[in-house]
Amino acid sequence: MKYTVDQHDNYSIFTLDEENLNSILAPDLKSKFVVLSNEGVQNLIFNLTNVKFVDSSGLSAILTANRLWKSLGSFVLTGIDHPSVQKLIQISRLNTVLTIIPTLEESIEYVMMEVLERELKSEGDDEE
Repeated sequence: MKYTVDQHDNYSIFTLDEENLNSILAPDLKSKFVVLSNEGVQNLIFNLTNVKFVDSSGLSAILTANRLWKSLGSFVLTGIDHPSVQKLIQISRLNTVLTIIPTLEESIEYVMMEVLERELKSEGDDEE
């Protein structure tokens, strides 16, 4: 599986450098998500810019990441540019479950706002 992980202070960007997110890649992808969550990555942006096809196993891997990051911070899906991937997400109604942001830049801004909100909330909790 070809991918890059671009790590920053408040988030990491996982870019899948494959055209197909299918049953061949999904187990390795799930494992990588578990490793990243165990390493303490609080916010993950999953960039699908290069992906042209996703099957049910690929969707399962995406849902695994979403579940892992529910308790850690934010999980954002971005770069869903290919029509077949867009259609699959709409048909499976995952657009109602996942945080999907159109561009990488907007995704970073979204995550940074989430981080800020959590920090403000924790400061407010400390004062009470």
